[in-house]
Amino acid sequence: MSGQIILLNGPSSSGKSALAAALRSLIEDKRGERFAVVSIDDFLKMSADDVIYEDDVFEISRELGEAVTAALETAPGVIVDHVITSERIYSSLTEACGDAVLKKVLVTCAPEILRQREAARGDRCAGSAEASAQYLYPKDGYDLTVDSGRDSPEALAGRILEILREADESPKQ
Repeated sequence: MSGQIILLNGPSSSGKSALAAALRSLIEDKRGERFAVVSIDDFLKMSADDVIYEDDVFEISRELGEAVTAALETAPGVIVDHVITSERIYSSLTEACGDAVLKKVLVTCAPEILRQREAARGDRCAGSAEASAQYLYPKDGYDLTVDSGRDSPEALAGRILEILREADESPKQ
């Protein structure tokens, strides 16, 4: 398995899904490639009444990783929209990536923006966005950090496309 994987990791309500859609569109427009999108939201039933715990996310990690692997069989790359809150969840995903090029993007925004977005969407347990920000894993080692409270998804997608272009142009070892 080869290809590119862009991991958008950040707290719930940080804007990852909007960014994934903008990035997918920009990659298609600029590179003529149709990346797949695999989102944690496709694997977890979420509601304002249910708290999502780390064990819940770990339970679906294998299935999510298999979806990434399957997508790479037909697409040149995959954008992964995830909320990783532990080393075991992170390891599960990185193992599924195999030899694909993995670019890690940390998606952040101010706590008050997280609270506003969480309340506006209405399908998350109150406080889950801030809790996921507190426990986000890994804390560092990203190729890029973006602030979705300061820039539009389209502007952030442009910054991410730059790190992909740099990866394409760097000599292979």
